[in-house]
Amino acid sequence: LERSRRTGIMFPLQKLERHLAPGTDTAWFHIFEPGLDALQRAETFFRSGQGHPIDYVSSAVRMDHTPPPALPEVCFIGRSNVGKSSLIRALFSLSPEVEVRVSKTPGHTKKMNFFKVGKYFTLVDMPGYGYRAPQDFVEMVEAYLQERHNLKRTFLLVDGVVGLQKTDHIAVEMLEEFGIPYVMVLTKIDRAGRGLLLKNVLGIQEFVKKNTQGCFPQLFLVSSVEFSGVHLLRCFVAHVTGNLAAVETS
Repeated sequence: LERSRRTGIMFPLQKLERHLAPGTDTAWFHIFEPGLDALQRAETFFRSGQGHPIDYVSSAVRMDHTPPPALPEVCFIGRSNVGKSSLIRALFSLSPEVEVRVSKTPGHTKKMNFFKVGKYFTLVDMPGYGYRAPQDFVEMVEAYLQERHNLKRTFLLVDGVVGLQKTDHIAVEMLEEFGIPYVMVLTKIDRAGRGLLLKNVLGIQEFVKKNTQGCFPQLFLVSSVEFSGVHLLRCFVAHVTGNLAAVETS
């Protein structure tokens, strides 16, 4: 791909940066900015092969049903219609045999779904909160966040079209209260016009700066349809699970 298009797919936040007013602080756009070599190395973790299986392991509604916490783990949470399962399917798109169920009906995920990525890490698709959330959502998720000692990072997904909602604020308060390190991911960026996307990005960044301590300062933008930002998110997952410890960033 030619450079500008490649940048838009790999680093959608940088593509958006060109349209900000002069003098806008954009240092937080570049905190995690791996080179192409690191991005390519990260791809290998998400490509199954001989000796490196990527498998759905199990589902659980209680902590005593979860797999043993043997590997570094990341989990994905968000509102019921934020596109969580679609993003996880996009992350695993290099291994199409991995079945990630995606439904047109919000609230399809009712359990914690565990995916084992070889011997390197586990990825967890959590039930959605808000509309059509499971009745025991709070009990299930709070127990997981507090007790899962191998959890390295929580990915809090926010809809790129509507921005932060009241239920997202509650999720942030929970993560902050428990002292859980997390990062915000803005989904469905292909559905938001540039002006709306800029407004939501700057609004979330201001919120993170003023109201959070455990949130990674850089916002990640993704489209599960166009795959924008997916490569960068794969690299960040590999990095926070300790599998790309020496990522070179500019």
